[in-house]
Amino acid sequence: MSDRREFRDLDDPAEARRAIGSLDLEPAHESVPLEEADGRVLAERIDADLDVPGFDRASMDGYAVRARDTFGADEADPIELDLIGAVHAGAEPDVELEAGSCAEISTGAVMPPGADAVVMVERTDEIDPGDGETKRIAIRTSVAPGDNVMVAGADIAAGQRALGPNTRLTPREIGLLSALGHETVPVRGRPRIGIVSTGDELVRPGEEIDSDRGQIYDVNSTTIAAAVEEAGGEPILYPHAGDDYAEMQRLLVRAADECDLVLSSGSTSASAVDVIYQVIEDRGELLVHGVSVKPGKPMLVGRIDRSADADRAGKSAYVGLPGYPVSALTIFRTFVAPAIREAAGHPEPRTATIDGEMAVRERYGEGRLRLMPVGVLERPEASDPPLVYPVDKGSGATTSLVEADGVVAVDPDTEYLDTGERVEVQLFSSEVRPPTLLGVGEDDPALNRLLDRLDRPRYLPVGSREGLRRLRGGLPDVAVTAGPVDRNVESVGLGGWTREWGLVVPAGNPAGVSGLADLVDRDLRFLNRDRNSGLRGSLEAALDGLATERGLESGDLVASIDGYEWTVRAFESPPRRVKAGDADVGIGLRSTAETLDLAFLPLGKQDVRIRANPERTGTEGIEEIEQALAAIDLVLEDLPGFEPAGENEST
Repeated sequence: MSDRREFRDLDDPAEARRAIGSLDLEPAHESVPLEEADGRVLAERIDADLDVPGFDRASMDGYAVRARDTFGADEADPIELDLIGAVHAGAEPDVELEAGSCAEISTGAVMPPGADAVVMVERTDEIDPGDGETKRIAIRTSVAPGDNVMVAGADIAAGQRALGPNTRLTPREIGLLSALGHETVPVRGRPRIGIVSTGDELVRPGEEIDSDRGQIYDVNSTTIAAAVEEAGGEPILYPHAGDDYAEMQRLLVRAADECDLVLSSGSTSASAVDVIYQVIEDRGELLVHGVSVKPGKPMLVGRIDRSADADRAGKSAYVGLPGYPVSALTIFRTFVAPAIREAAGHPEPRTATIDGEMAVRERYGEGRLRLMPVGVLERPEASDPPLVYPVDKGSGATTSLVEADGVVAVDPDTEYLDTGERVEVQLFSSEVRPPTLLGVGEDDPALNRLLDRLDRPRYLPVGSREGLRRLRGGLPDVAVTAGPVDRNVESVGLGGWTREWGLVVPAGNPAGVSGLADLVDRDLRFLNRDRNSGLRGSLEAALDGLATERGLESGDLVASIDGYEWTVRAFESPPRRVKAGDADVGIGLRSTAETLDLAFLPLGKQDVRIRANPERTGTEGIEEIEQALAAIDLVLEDLPGFEPAGENEST
């Protein structure tokens, strides 16, 4: 009998926020050395316990004087004073001014007794004394008491309020605390956030993974740790917990003993191996099990009892995040980060929202709040709202994290967002800058190099066919195509190159593969590219030719190729599978074969063309890529099988 815990009664997002708001995350205050205080939040008011400065000091180089001795002095009728000595910064004065005298003084030096003003050196002249006579200074301006003097306590006086509680300490505040002589400072503690990634399939980055066992690198631990740091918390990473109840309980209780909040990612979906909710119910209190939001439905909120021998009693707060990286980070930003910021005393970040227009029609209608990852693209006319397009490869796609600029909250009752509909985008931060160029289409090693020469490009490797479809829809700046093009889309050709393509086989070609006919006639396992790929298009054209030679229908010919519909998305994927022994033959490029030390059987050359959206020519991004294409010889240097193409063309 199944023991699965289903998500039947989902809480609404407001209830999830209330539950998290009821958790106690605030740590005890602590004292830190001043040199470690940058970015921390002051825990209590700081009053000055001394005057700053603690003495009357000169605010410029010149001569310390008694102000009344200078009354009436001007350029035409200077007053002469006896120079009786000098006072330097950091030294105690050894002179005392009397009527008719002055002393040379440096900026920051203590005012000598009897002096109450400073005359800047530029308004004075030295008078050569006679033999045995005292040196005299001609004063060419009059000054009032206090002129060019910072009196004791002028910066801040003893007893004054210097800084208030909850002040975020920056270099400015640290400078003031230094002036007050503080070696340490009381600050609000950073909430300790324990992070436990769950799942038997997870491996720490840097360790070897076994893809045959379905192992994957742990994305969430480091991603969430960085987000915790950004919110003002102190992330503590714990070892992975497998899907075993006893191990899960041990790790979660250990983290609860040591932390203010425990975050787990994974093992919150309703399945027999996802036992984490049982741990929370057995060792604490479960407040929320499932939220009506996409992505992120399998979200937990609760408390975990600390063990009897923990340093502190009570319960630790707990939030279970979804396992998929996009879901986990979205839920963290939306629900958890505000609670950490409040506990740490950090202010909410500056609002970073923009209004834009949907570039494409997007269907929904699932009855849950949807936090839709989107990209933003500026338009040629600054007065036009930016274009907004979905970036949603599924919650398990980590590239969605970097290809999106923010999220659009789609109401549960919304069935679709129409092209041109106005939407509000909540940017991931106020520092988000949309790309200068959005490209779509074929993936290609030379293109990767070309993009390195641009300022802020964003490229979506969706394949040649899909790239042209999106170009026809008007969204991207450019589409990159390779091989035969089966649709006519208005565009402006910017340039391109050619690349040699063919069959990739193991080093030494142990099976003796000689060409395409062997795929049809022999028992060889083949690995293909997806239907949007330009490599797939060139292969289809070559097989059509072979079918014609044999008097066969193309469909009948390809049906005899083992693995023809076994497809992968990236240009290196088939050769890598061949190298791993998963296939006998793969489709690929000469450059990839040589990089991976594989054998290569050439089948032809492909034209790779960069096609610009006619409505976006003249933009910063298009101009940048045209400049990069002017140096295409350098871009293609040391890439086997690549050559520059002919002149630009419009299509």
